[in-house]
This record gives sequence, C-alpha cells and structure tokens, in this order.
Amino acid sequence: MTDSPAVPSPTPSAARFAGRRVVVTGAAGGVGRSLVELLRAEGARVVATDVVPGEGIVATDLSDEQQIEGFVATALEELGGLDVLCNVAGVQRFTQVGSLTAAELRRHLDINAVGPLLLTQGFVDALAQARGNVVSIASISALMGQPYNAAYCASKAALLLGMRALAVELAGRGIRVNCVSPGGIDTPMVEGAAHSLPSDVDWNLIAKSQSVIPGFMPPADVAQAVLFLASDAASSITGANLVVDRGVIW
Repeated sequence: MTDSPAVPSPTPSAARFAGRRVVVTGAAGGVGRSLVELLRAEGARVVATDVVPGEGIVATDLSDEQQIEGFVATALEELGGLDVLCNVAGVQRFTQVGSLTAAELRRHLDINAVGPLLLTQGFVDALAQARGNVVSIASISALMGQPYNAAYCASKAALLLGMRALAVELAGRGIRVNCVSPGGIDTPMVEGAAHSLPSDVDWNLIAKSQSVIPGFMPPADVAQAVLFLASDAASSITGANLVVDRGVIW
C-alpha cells in the first residue's frame, strides 16, 4: 500500500459528545480504535467491542446472535442508555468465484450486514428514548463491482440498503441512521485482504480505480466522518451515505 501524506489531526471539540453514551464495534481495528479515542477525547462514555479481546474491549462475535444479545445487555447496563451506535466491525477476504464457499459468503454477510442490523434492533428502544442515531461503516464496494470481492461487495451493499430502510422506519421514533462508505484505508483488515489474493492475481485489478488524492487514507479520516454524522451538526441528515474515498474515479 502507498503511504498516505501526513495530515494534521483536527483539534477535538471537547463538548461535542460530552456525556453522550456510545457503542463502537470493531474497536480493536484501525477505524474503530481511532473512533474510540476521538470520542473519548470529546467527552463521550464509550463501550467498545471486538471479536479480539483487549484492554477495555468487550469480546463479542457479531456472527453469534446470543453473543450480540449478551453484549447489548452489558452495554446498556454499563451506560444506562444509548445515544450513538457505531457499527464499524467488518471482515474482507478476496476470493475467486470458483473458490467462494457458502460458509465464506455467510461469514461476510453475518458480520458485515446481519450483525449491525441485529445490534440496531437490540438498542432501538434505548436509541429512541435518547433520540439517538446509528452510523455504520459501509464501503465504496457497496456501490461498485470489484473482481474477487463478491462476498464483501454483497455484504456491504446489504448493510447500506438495510440501514437506509431503517432510516425510513425509525425516523418516526426520532432515530437517525446513516452510513459512511470509505475507499482504501490504511488498516490491518485492508492489508490482510490484499494478502488473501491468489498469487496469480494482480492487485491492480482490484484497485484499478484511481483517486484524485493518492494513497490509502489514515483511519482517523474515516472516524472524523463518523463523528460528523453522529453529532448534532448532522441533526437533519438521515438515510445518507457519506462517501469518503479521496475522490475515486469510477
């Protein structure tokens, strides 16, 4: 991956999330970790979860419905309610269609689409009480076909349209629902996905689209987009998909 040029980090607005109760999934990864740090710097109380256990992280497998139910109960007990749900967790593995198994396809769908929808369902009453909001990480892969990426594209497209449906359904309960669709991010997940390509496949076939700002984005760039949609500055925005891709030319 190409190194991204250094960009100064925005100064946190300390009061923007003061006292807000937030759940972040995928908190051990690049975007999730950055998001947790930024939220806490801006005054939020955060419960973080990931399939990978770690300090201050509640271990939860989003492909397991019972674990999701247990995590919802744990988070609500700790926070006493919920203002913002950030669905960041995801998986990606490139696979040629001849090698794509039903199990791999279901894994992508379970973690990338079904898990976020079930979490939203579990927190919906608390979010309604707080007139809160949901921000989910989709992908530009939900908007464009990519070779060897059928499972990921399908799962992120399902997430995007599922969240847009919830935005319409939950508006009457005062809940906003939005997505952020990133392009290439400098994260371990993206690095690992690149390594999953068959040895005879050229990475350029996958990353054939070019962005007007070169290089992979730092995770904080995507986290800042999530913070905007989760904040009061976006109080009139719901059902939206904010594309953050450095100007990809499709």
